[in-house]
Amino acid sequence: MKRLPIPDDVTGFEIDADVKQDLKSLPKTLADDVARNLVMVARLLDSEPEEAYNYSRVALRLASRVASVREAAGFASYMTQRYSEALTEFRAAKRMTGRVDLWPVMADCERGLGRPERALAMAGEPEVKQLDKAGQVEMRLVAAGARADLEQFDAAVVTLQSPELASSAIHPWTARLRYAYADALIAAGRADEAREWFVKAVEADTDGSTNAAERLAEIDGIEFTDALDEDAEVEDEGAEAVEPVRRQIDKDDVGDDRMIFEDEEDVEEFYDEDDLEIDEDYDEDSFEEQPGQSKKQG
Repeated sequence: MKRLPIPDDVTGFEIDADVKQDLKSLPKTLADDVARNLVMVARLLDSEPEEAYNYSRVALRLASRVASVREAAGFASYMTQRYSEALTEFRAAKRMTGRVDLWPVMADCERGLGRPERALAMAGEPEVKQLDKAGQVEMRLVAAGARADLEQFDAAVVTLQSPELASSAIHPWTARLRYAYADALIAAGRADEAREWFVKAVEADTDGSTNAAERLAEIDGIEFTDALDEDAEVEDEGAEAVEPVRRQIDKDDVGDDRMIFEDEEDVEEFYDEDDLEIDEDYDEDSFEEQPGQSKKQG
């Protein structure tokens, strides 16, 4: 099995307590190895998702019957737009644990696979009632995105209308919910109302999780210009002044079509036809730590 370099400062003890508990079903040497790969997945997931995906595949080959490993592999696949793989891993993790907290992201995978109708069907399933408040908000966001995928823009607006949207309290999901509502209003041709909600999204977005400020500036017709270097020398006195350059403001990806990247792998079925298993027998002696096995990344 091909191994990936892991920095010396990664011990495996950085993982959450519930993941540690999950790994206790493995022999200690193997558990430590899997834990270090999972730490790398967590470290790289946002900044280098493709690398995180590679580490998740190593962990998956080592411990495919551990729910935390399947979940981590699912998120790594999701972040790299491998929605079919992600859905397989999330289904396996849900089956192993009985938890429903992955339900919204599973529905979003259906959207990524071009099946918004399935995402909407999932939004009406009993599992949604078992979600906590944050999970229910995520489910609303996914359902509204599915409506937008189907060009049901007015329905997307209605889907997002909720006590959580109307509340003045700020929660981790508040900025994204307000932003999604403003974006849905734009799509429904209600730009005047959208401006108010972009303002509210900016107020809640303390960590820059959305580009609400830029969308608001776009509505107000404000141009972003590049600052000129005051120390730059003018070589040609007859040269025309540099025209301010309008910054291109990208449209947010809420509700946009997703591109699907699926790798073909020679895999066997795990649990049922929907689930993936990478079935490799573990020989504990073969995983005894070898001198120089852990390398620090350059």
